Amino acid sequence: MEIVFHLGCFGLVGINPVFSLGLIALIAALQALISGSLTRRNRHRAFWIMVVLEYLVFFVQTVYFRIFQQPLQIKAMLVGGQDALTNYWREALVGLLHASPLLILLALPMAGVALWRYLTTWELPYLNSIRKLRMGLIAGVALIYCVSVMEIGRVLDTLYAEEYREFYDPISVMQDMGVIAMVQRDGAYELGEMLESLWDRVSEPRPGREDPDRQLAQGSSSEPGSDSDVSEPGTDSTAETEPEGGIPIPGPTAEPVLDTSPNVWNLDMAKLAELSQGSKETEWLADYLGEVQPTNRNEYTGMFQGYNLIFLTAEGFSTYAIREDLTPTLYKLVNSGFVFNNYYVPLWQTSTSDGEYVNTTGLIPDGQFSMRKSIPLDMAFTLPRFFAKEGVYNWAYHNNSLSYYERYQTHPNLGYDFKASKLGDLSEAEYGDKIFYMEHAGAWPASDYEMMLGTVAEYVNLDRFNVYYMTVSGHMNYSFSGNRMSSWHKEEVQGLEMSENAQAYIACHIELDKAMANLLEQLEAAGQLDRTVICLSADHYPYGMTQEQYEELAGRDLSQDMDTYRNSLILWNAAMEEPVVVDKVCGSMDLLPTLLNLFGFDYDSRMYAGRDIFSDQEGMVIFNDRSFVSDTAAYSRKAKTTSWKVEMTAEEQEAYMSQAKQEVKDRYNFSAYILRNDYYGVIRQCLDEEKTADNPARPPEAVLPWPTQEPVPTVEPTS
Repeated sequence: MEIVFHLGCFGLVGINPVFSLGLIALIAALQALISGSLTRRNRHRAFWIMVVLEYLVFFVQTVYFRIFQQPLQIKAMLVGGQDALTNYWREALVGLLHASPLLILLALPMAGVALWRYLTTWELPYLNSIRKLRMGLIAGVALIYCVSVMEIGRVLDTLYAEEYREFYDPISVMQDMGVIAMVQRDGAYELGEMLESLWDRVSEPRPGREDPDRQLAQGSSSEPGSDSDVSEPGTDSTAETEPEGGIPIPGPTAEPVLDTSPNVWNLDMAKLAELSQGSKETEWLADYLGEVQPTNRNEYTGMFQGYNLIFLTAEGFSTYAIREDLTPTLYKLVNSGFVFNNYYVPLWQTSTSDGEYVNTTGLIPDGQFSMRKSIPLDMAFTLPRFFAKEGVYNWAYHNNSLSYYERYQTHPNLGYDFKASKLGDLSEAEYGDKIFYMEHAGAWPASDYEMMLGTVAEYVNLDRFNVYYMTVSGHMNYSFSGNRMSSWHKEEVQGLEMSENAQAYIACHIELDKAMANLLEQLEAAGQLDRTVICLSADHYPYGMTQEQYEELAGRDLSQDMDTYRNSLILWNAAMEEPVVVDKVCGSMDLLPTLLNLFGFDYDSRMYAGRDIFSDQEGMVIFNDRSFVSDTAAYSRKAKTTSWKVEMTAEEQEAYMSQAKQEVKDRYNFSAYILRNDYYGVIRQCLDEEKTADNPARPPEAVLPWPTQEPVPTVEPTS
């Protein structure tokens, strides 16, 4: 079954069976002990129960992987099982159909045993004391073997041991060691989480989970904010400059001297260190924040100060959905304003929810369901918190269920007043005022265009607003029978010489294009267009397509240098006369600090794993398996390849890779430890009071953009 799964889901990709062979031997010996200790009838019942359960493990993992390109983990079953059954049953049926040949092959061993027993007199043996001792010895040897394999890997600092021990990328464990190894490690991880949660209830502070010994890749020996952290402005204020990151940036013309001081706050490091005592993770964070290099202010700092923001996470969005003839508005937005030539959107374990988490927090997800984990935590440094301090109201909208992914709790905790087109499993009496009207709210997927018709009027006539949208029209499946939005626009794509899958993908994004066109029309009608910034990023690439289907859509090979994850970022304002081309490597993790800089907020750049795209620090995009793409190199951990973009000696390459890999690990640890330890709340205790505030979704009445809680003025939507 391991062989069938690996070939069916990963193809002819190498696998390391050393650990799995010991693990399978251990499981087989334990199963033999269980069944062999029972009476004849119960022996065979137990045998078939265990065989069927093993088949079901591979059955479920195969179907899930063929749909979501990720392993199914215990947390997903416990936390998201009901959501998946109610929202993704169509995808499950299609995945079941596509995986059916593999499912039949996986069942052959079980069918073979049944046939063998039918044709012969074979009986499961009863284990006497000697045989039980023998099976126990086999199980013990197998256990020692498994532990030894991992310990040897740890001592030799092998990749497989790190992947298994830290379990940051379950798909790598599944690909490199097999399904059973991934399931076993996932179970151990969840057991550790449960025990640690129990420990937290009886002991404070708790110990850290991982030895955080490290060498900072880009550490600074000076204190943040000291003279060594401030770049000297150039003497020629009108000359075009090219910072280290590779962005061609025109020199400032309005100001003779450019402010390039660090984006940092006066953080009481002594108090932070004191509050962080008792846990290796929090002690690591205090040390890291004291040494990490902040980004500096730059030519684009405050460019959009006082403007409105409409920020969209677009479901399954990709560069290859954009065509000038079929999606003219998206084409215009991508190719004007800021134009990003090297933008990447990684795929994380919880796909859409993790994509939202990265976009809205500037942090790397920690395992699965990081957004849900943040519900009880202090998310003090999100965009709505900064807007709310200026008296700006913050809305968030989604054209699906209010309850899905617990967004009715996660997004208000980020600082938004969250509304959706359907209640989900929530009470109408309690949440009925959080629903906006859509004519086809029950369509799957629902219309992004109708979402604009039902929401823009709520805020468009206010002086200022900050709005977030999570779209859904681009959701898989990509077929005319499996995607309502694709079927609505079928005629428009029928002339394209490509498969139905590719046609349907483009067709459902025509609905997103209509939504963006309507949004711009309503903004212009209200006189808000020139004072509003549009930012749109994907949550992930369309993993509902196979690699072959995606490459057909792209019209080229996407196997090199993380090309599968290349995407387009829209960062646009109507008043920008000429496009600004950005060649620097950047990704979705960089969005939050970049927007904070562009809107001129006083923020601390050390609070995020992402970096301001327009800063002079090197661009770097980090992926789920700790591969990375930077302005210098593209490194694939799975393929064990590095593509160099600049010429370096062998010694320089070795030094750079050592530093870059450590930087990747540090940003992972930073993000995970912030989330696990509610550390933003600790940081807030070490800041001046005016830097942060509680900032509920609705600001105090005194700073609302309107004087009372009367209904917000509305306008009739156009078209």
